Amino acid sequence: MKSKRQAKIMEIISNKNVETQEQLLAELQKAGYRSTQATISRDIKELRIIKELTSFGTYRYAVSTNEVSNTFSGRLNTIFRECITKFDYAQNILVIHTLPGLANAAASAIDTMNLSVVLGTLAGDDTVFVVMRDNNAAAAFCGEIKNLLD
Repeated sequence: MKSKRQAKIMEIISNKNVETQEQLLAELQKAGYRSTQATISRDIKELRIIKELTSFGTYRYAVSTNEVSNTFSGRLNTIFRECITKFDYAQNILVIHTLPGLANAAASAIDTMNLSVVLGTLAGDDTVFVVMRDNNAAAAFCGEIKNLLD
C-alpha cells in the first residue's frame, strides 16, 4: 500500500500544483487513499520531494532534480519496480505494462529521471509508451529495466 500511495503522490505532484500537505492529503483522499498528515510528511521526506517557487510567486511540491541521477534511484526505483508487469520495445518505442492504475506513476518516474535519450512518455491506465531518441537507446533502456526487475 505504501508504494502505491507514494506512486500516487508522485503522480499528483507531477500533474497538479500542490502547495501544502493538506492539499496533497485531499488529492490522495479523492483518489481513494486513506492517510494522515504525518504519513504524508514521511512520504515527502522519503521521496525527496521539495518545494519550488512557481511563476506566480507561490511554492509547490516538486521532485528534486538535484537528487535524481540519470539512472534508477531510491524510491523511484522501488515505485518503478513494483509497477511493471511486462515490457518490450520495437525500434525506438518501449511499451511498458503496469498494474492497473499505475501507468502514470511509472511514466512520472521515467520523466523524473531526466534521461536525455527519452523524448517523452504517454501513459494510459496500465500501459506506458516511451519514445526513445534511437533504437539503441530503447534496447539499452529495456536492458536496464530487465536488470532492475531481476
